[in-house]
Amino acid sequence: MRILGVDPGLTRCGVGVVDVGADRRARFVHAGVIRTPPDAPLERRLLAVSEGIRALLVEFAPEAVAVERVFAQHNLRTVMGTAQASGIALAAAAEHGLPVGLHTPSEVKASITGYGSADKRQVGTMVMRILGLDDVPKPADAADALALAICHGWRGGSGGGFDTRPAGATQPAGLTKAQLAWRAAEKATGKRRVAT
Repeated sequence: MRILGVDPGLTRCGVGVVDVGADRRARFVHAGVIRTPPDAPLERRLLAVSEGIRALLVEFAPEAVAVERVFAQHNLRTVMGTAQASGIALAAAAEHGLPVGLHTPSEVKASITGYGSADKRQVGTMVMRILGLDDVPKPADAADALALAICHGWRGGSGGGFDTRPAGATQPAGLTKAQLAWRAAEKATGKRRVAT
């Protein structure tokens, strides 16, 4: 299965494409960053991210898209930009009829390194080893996008990295403990929350 991973951001939106086989072997296809100038109008920045993601969908024809689930940060401006870029990726995938998996940073780290609190260096090193690359992919946003794609492929490549359907819909198989805990927290509060 070919998967496009998206590490959303407005200034740097990491993108990575991998092929993951049934034997869990992952092969590098592409990695990069969609950049936008911080001083450009917001709508132009969002358009640039949108055009970049759509171009990748056309060029590499992935079968699924994996996007980092937005998490709370101290800097509201940063989390808003991340959320906006994430929405662009989700909409582009939907336009192409592709299933989307949303994965929290800790899920990706645990999948790639075996440790949910791994740092960026550890994630980058494991991505390099898994894909048989000579160097750690740079910048870190590109390595993170590759990690998302690998994680999604290893989890079965279904669209259910996290269930975004309304309450009462059938729950997908294969949710992680973190996702189940998240669902329970949402149910307890009666609303969707920003991921941590």
